[in-house]
Amino acid sequence: MSDTIFGKIAAGEMAADVVYEDDDVVAFRDIHPQAPVHILIIPRRSIPTLNDVNDNDAELMGKLLLTAARIAAQEGIADAGYRTVINCNAQAGQTVFHLHVHLLGGRALQWPPG
Repeated sequence: MSDTIFGKIAAGEMAADVVYEDDDVVAFRDIHPQAPVHILIIPRRSIPTLNDVNDNDAELMGKLLLTAARIAAQEGIADAGYRTVINCNAQAGQTVFHLHVHLLGGRALQWPPG
């Protein structure tokens, strides 16, 4: 597994407020939320950045986004609207190098983000 905090969460070695998990994906609440709903959706398998995704990961990437949509519905934010974000590398704001999708909602979100 990964030596990042997300890898440890995915492996069950570290606690998190998990809202969904299956064999491929784990979703949990961000400890520093930027919106009323801020959930991180990660693959169990370590992929450091979006740059490291390849054709063999297409199904997994789709599953991450489908999971985000399902969780948005579960959290009651699907109809009002939500945002999904994947940061890639430091200048984009990625601080944990285990690919993750941010699911943000529960309030009006501005563009561009601050």
